[in-house]
Formats: sequence, C-alpha cells, structure tokens
Amino acid sequence: MELLQLQYFLTVARLEHVTEAARSLHVTQSSLSKTIQRLEEDLGVPLFDRSGRKLRLNEFGNRFLRRAERALFELEQGKQEISDLSSAEFGTLELAVTAASTLPQILREFLKKRPNIQFHVQMLTTQEMVTLLHRGDVDFCLSSPPIHGEDIECQVVFVDPLLVAVPLGHHLADRSSVALTELRDESFVGMKKGYGTRDLVDSICKSAGFDLKYVYEGDEPTRLITLVEAEIGLAFIPSTAKMSWEKTKYIPVENDELIREIALLRHKSRYMSQAACEFREVVLGYFEALSKQSI
Repeated sequence: MELLQLQYFLTVARLEHVTEAARSLHVTQSSLSKTIQRLEEDLGVPLFDRSGRKLRLNEFGNRFLRRAERALFELEQGKQEISDLSSAEFGTLELAVTAASTLPQILREFLKKRPNIQFHVQMLTTQEMVTLLHRGDVDFCLSSPPIHGEDIECQVVFVDPLLVAVPLGHHLADRSSVALTELRDESFVGMKKGYGTRDLVDSICKSAGFDLKYVYEGDEPTRLITLVEAEIGLAFIPSTAKMSWEKTKYIPVENDELIREIALLRHKSRYMSQAACEFREVVLGYFEALSKQSI
C-alpha cells in the first residue's frame, strides 16, 4: 500500500466522481482509476459502488476512509511540526469562520506580531466548518454557535447581543427597544440557512409563534447593512458587526435569548504551531478587552 494510493482514495471519496477527482489531483482519469484499482486489489475488497464515472463509498470504503484520514492526518501534522521547528518566523495559518465581524481587527493585531505569517480564511456554514474541523484541516475556527465534540476543543470567548437594524425613517427607528413579536410582519434581509446567526434567529422567532419573511438571503454579511439602508428590509446584526452609518439605527430586542456565543475551536490532535499559539493569545486578548468595554 502506497501513500499516493491513500491520497487519491481520499480525494475520490470526498468528491465521489472520477472526473472531478482527477481534475483536483491534476492527473488523468485512467491513472486515477488504475491507482484506486490497485488499492482495492491490495485490500482484497471493492471500496466503492460504481455507476459510470460516479462512485459512492460502500461499507468497506466507509470503514477504510476513517483509518486513511487518520493516517494522513498524522503524517501532515508531523510535516507541519518539522516545518515549524525549521522556520518559526514563517509558516501558514488556516482559519475558518462563521462569525466574521471581529476577524479584521484580530488579524490586524496578529500581523503586527507576526508579519511574515501567511494565512488563509474561509467563510463557511456551520456544517461546512464542522467537516473541516473533524478532518483537522484548519488551525482555528471562530464560530457561532459553539461546536462540541470528542475531538474538538471549544472555548466560548464572547457573548454578543443581536440587534435589529432599521433604516432611518422606519416607524421603529425612534424606539429605544422593540419586542420580538413587533417584527412579525416586517420584511427582512439575512444570511442563507446554515449560518449560525440566521439559524438562531429563525429558531427563536419560531418559538415565539411566527416565521420571519425574508426578501433577500445571501452569504455576504457586510451587504446586509447596505440593503437595510436602501430600505429593502430589516436585519438582525450582532453588536460586534455594527457600522457607524448615518442612515441606519440599531435597536435592542426585548428577548434575552437573542445573543450569539462566539467560540474559538480547534481539533485537539492538530499540531499547534508557534504561530497558532500566538494567534490564540491575540484572540483571547481581543475578546477580553471587548468584554470589559461592554460592561
């Protein structure tokens, strides 16, 4: 059994399509198919159910996938540890977020300390982030809601109230607070389902006996305020994402459940580089200062 066979197997298992997997690996389809076939011959069982160029893991494949992921994960951690020891001032940081509003300030503070570190950030739905976490593909996640699991280290770092953003001139704009049920007949703009804040708000409104009416659903949080300002609809905005725009008013909602917990997450077995350790210190320091300001 060869390392290349395992790498090819994981890619095919995740994409479940020979053509897409070959394109991702930059190899020919015939080369990929032959490599997977040799792996199956080595194991003595088929790993996929085949239908044309589409493949689906069978019971053998699902069991082998968990072992193969663990083996390649450990090899990747060893590679990362050696790289960190040989060039501590350089390196990369893989991040994923569902709570992005505080990230610019956090990254700015981090880069002041480690200007040579490269980083890559992905804005994901909760489920997409869970998948990366369990695979150990990211150093840290900033998530709302918190995510718990046997292999996940979860630390809640901030409790963030949700406010309702309304355009100036709206009949609620002069209010100092608003009851949740008063929003029953309003039009809203929001993130797509699957993002933590959206799912939280929908759940709380449903418990109050109504569903919000969305006229826009997207995946760019910063666009929501622009739509509010244009009087397209109202929006639920975390307090940390408020923007000082003259044509928008942020109003507290009279509901103690309308808060989001922001958590810092990592895979317990993923090697923590020096850069990752310093990033965690910056995150904790940032939210500690923010908590003091909000008291």
